[in-house]
Amino acid sequence: MNRHIFSVLVEDSPGVLSRVTGLFSRRGFNIESLAVGTCEQPQTSRITIVVSGNDVQIEQVKKQLNKLIEVIKVLDITEAEHVERELALIKVKADPGDARSEVLQVAGIFRAKIIDVGSDSLMIEITGDSGKIAAIEDLLKPYGVLEMVRTGKIALQRGTATVCTGR
Repeated sequence: MNRHIFSVLVEDSPGVLSRVTGLFSRRGFNIESLAVGTCEQPQTSRITIVVSGNDVQIEQVKKQLNKLIEVIKVLDITEAEHVERELALIKVKADPGDARSEVLQVAGIFRAKIIDVGSDSLMIEITGDSGKIAAIEDLLKPYGVLEMVRTGKIALQRGTATVCTGR
C-alpha cells in the first residue's frame, strides 16, 4: 500500500465535499488526511486528500474523481517535488514553575508558538511535517496533553507547476 497525496481543484459549491468523500467511502478507502479551503481562483476550492492504496486502486480513485461534475482537475503530487505541512494546536498541563519552563523550552526547540497561557496550562501552535508534529507530541506527553487537534495535510508542488496546469 502506497501513500498518495491528491490535490483536487473543485467548484466551490454546496455538496462537493460530500460527493468527493462519498466516492472514497463507497470504495472502502480510508482517507488518512483531508483539508479543504479556498484557493487562488475565484469560485474554486482546493481539496488535499491523503489516501493509501495499491497502484490499481489509486488509478481507479483518480478516474472516479475526474468523473465528478464539480471536479475541475485532479493531480497526484506524490511523486512530484512538493512541500507538505500540517498545523496542530496542543494544550498542555503546565503548572507555573519548572514544568512550565520545560514546556516552553520544548516549544522553542520546535519553533512552536505559545498562543494561550492559562494558570496551569499552555496552548502551543506548531506547523510542520507529520514527523515534527509527532515528535513534539511525544515530548509533551509526560507533562500531560490535555487536548490536541491536527489539521489535515496540505501540499503544493514546488516551482511554477500548479494543479491548474498539471505540470
